[in-house]
Amino acid sequence: MVGETRVSRVVFGAHWGFIAFFAGLGLYHVATAALTALRPGGTGGDPFELLDIGPLLPLAFLPTLLLGLGPVLASHRWGEGPAADFGWWPSYRDFKVGLACGGLALFVGYSLNLLVLGLYGVDRVSDSPLTELAEGADSDDTGWLVLAVAIVVVATPLAEELLTRGALWNALERHRLPRWVILVLTAVVFAYLHGEPTRTVALLGQGLAIGLARLRTGRAGASLVAHAANNLPPAILLFTAS
Repeated sequence: MVGETRVSRVVFGAHWGFIAFFAGLGLYHVATAALTALRPGGTGGDPFELLDIGPLLPLAFLPTLLLGLGPVLASHRWGEGPAADFGWWPSYRDFKVGLACGGLALFVGYSLNLLVLGLYGVDRVSDSPLTELAEGADSDDTGWLVLAVAIVVVATPLAEELLTRGALWNALERHRLPRWVILVLTAVVFAYLHGEPTRTVALLGQGLAIGLARLRTGRAGASLVAHAANNLPPAILLFTAS
């Protein structure tokens, strides 16, 4: 039995990253379709519109959280566990590099959004789901907003990083793609996952900046810190908007 386990890990070693990636992506789309179908009025629309602030709020984030499930399960099945395979637990160096790259991501995203606004006007740039969420909150919803901040700053960056700069990055790296190509491809996937067409340029720039943390350290823990730092300011704005 031990021998079979070792053989299976060798056989799948170069391929399970893609299995993990597509499993996580599949769960994301299934959950998104289910939430959209449950939306009053039938199919169509944004899953965020399904829910108001309250006990069902975490369901709005469920598709994104499921992105990390495939990588975690695949890592336990064929790899050495998420800590060894992805380096998801940030080290001191991960924090230093991640905070720098997170600051860069904020600057790049803000600058590119301004550029798009200048070129196409405010009507061509949509509000983020967080903005819409905050507009529907009141003073009695502070507890749920705290939960939303925790999900936005910690849980969703972890899930997205496990998928993109974890499973997908490892899979592409095992196939000897140039590191700059991997950086660009994972940034494209990062932008795609957010499903905000009018912010695609800014999201792509932010994905490149966050990916630099993984490129510099070789660990998803650094890109996790960068992603969390990038998400923190808009998450805090949930309270000021409410």
